[in-house]
Amino acid sequence: MNNLFKIATATALVAFSAGSFAAKPTSIVFNANAESADGTPYATYTVKCSNGKKVEVTAWDNRRKWCVGDASSETCEKKQINAAKAACKAR
Repeated sequence: MNNLFKIATATALVAFSAGSFAAKPTSIVFNANAESADGTPYATYTVKCSNGKKVEVTAWDNRRKWCVGDASSETCEKKQINAAKAACKAR
């Protein structure tokens, strides 16, 4: 029983530490307001990730829709932080 507990604990620690190596957003900086070709306003932000990468995130619909890249992106979220996390994971 004691060995089973040790193995389970070691497995949990390895799984937790592997997740901690994933890139995470460290800052989100506003760049500019703009308009798309059809006149829809949006804002651009730069997300800096813990692995050193920088990814653009756009905010649409009065900052109610956050997309990695532009509006045609498949990766959109309702919250800024969730979009930033997705941006760091994706790239």
